[in-house]
Amino acid sequence: MADLLETSARFIDNDIYEGAGLINRPTTELSEVGDGIALIEAFSHVVTFRTGDGLVLFDTSLEAFADGVKKSLRRWTDEPVSNICYTHGHADHVGGTGCFLCEAQENRAKKPRVIGHENVTPRFRRYELTNDYNFTINARQFAPAEELRMGEGTGPTHRRFGPDPWVNPDVTFRDRMSFKAGDTSFELHHAIGETDDHLWAWVPEHKAICSGDFVTWVFPNAGNPQKVQRYPLEWANALRAMMAYEPELLLPAHGLPIAGKARIASVLDTIASALEEIVSQSLAMMNAGARLDEIIHGVKLPQRYFDKPYLKPVYDEPEFIIHNIWRLYGGWYDGNPSRLKPAPDAAVAAEVAALAGGNAALIARARELAEKGEMRLACHLAEMAALAEPDSREAHAARAEVYGKRRKEEASLMSKGIFGFAERQSRQKSGAND
Repeated sequence: MADLLETSARFIDNDIYEGAGLINRPTTELSEVGDGIALIEAFSHVVTFRTGDGLVLFDTSLEAFADGVKKSLRRWTDEPVSNICYTHGHADHVGGTGCFLCEAQENRAKKPRVIGHENVTPRFRRYELTNDYNFTINARQFAPAEELRMGEGTGPTHRRFGPDPWVNPDVTFRDRMSFKAGDTSFELHHAIGETDDHLWAWVPEHKAICSGDFVTWVFPNAGNPQKVQRYPLEWANALRAMMAYEPELLLPAHGLPIAGKARIASVLDTIASALEEIVSQSLAMMNAGARLDEIIHGVKLPQRYFDKPYLKPVYDEPEFIIHNIWRLYGGWYDGNPSRLKPAPDAAVAAEVAALAGGNAALIARARELAEKGEMRLACHLAEMAALAEPDSREAHAARAEVYGKRRKEEASLMSKGIFGFAERQSRQKSGAND
């Protein structure tokens, strides 16, 4: 069993980063991190408190991890689960709930009470309305090849996003809620950040915070280009509210638990400051009349943030967060009048190709730029070439080359996923997979 608290202290105190493999380990291994407190590492962690009057779980991880989580939990204790608290309604946090409901039914035990913010159930209904869309974007984000495979063949394909069924909370709250299990008190606080249905919890007897996805040991997921609105400044406010309790144990839903009042305060303050600085710089430029394009390329965070082992931009990126800041405060119009009511992308691409002297010129220039390392421009031209002649194998071969090179040079999972999907898509269309 890994000593998670010792590992996190070593990383934080020395600004050491040894790769994501030691920070986020979806092993379903259980580690006892306090008296009666365990953390089970999974796609998202399951944090559990042994109260003497039933286990209190924070999240249940992804549906596919639930059986492994339950086995690890049962090697630790046979105490039944009395309460399940959803930190928020993402599938990797709520998907395993059905497994624990089935366990209670099989043991003829009382059904666990499921607690969540009042926006969790509306989130589930939105997911049902957009099931195929969410399946597609998650396939693209996490496994681009899977989306292509699901589109093959002529028969019907089951494209399910999330658990089947989604398990709604039994009890909901708006701002705050407190409850007691055995001799342990739980104070639940609503805050918006990654989602609008998020909670974090203060457990006073243990001086512990269950932070959900407010702390994830990667740069905050406040930008995500394929998901709905996120709230970076409110995220920072939530972190500062946690700091006010002076916690001595921080239990995140991803990454390593952290012990020590000063160490936790430093981590929370640093993450909050990074978010506040992105918002401050972005709003200053918005107020000065800058377009979104200028802000994206103008806002820069100091390197000291990225030197922290818990702020590596390996999932989301600060550049993506700027888009959400603009969308939140300024709407969808980006300041460029030509994009208010634009021509179709394919029409623009065809016109540029004609001006360049033919699509072959776009293809050649895209490859030339990629060789020089000017990947942003190379992607524009490769995309135009494929749009101008969508049936051209040569255009798609170039597009696959450019996006493949771009994918290898990117650090964040989101960029790699989107560029990797584009690469695979064009490889298929170019005949490279024949």
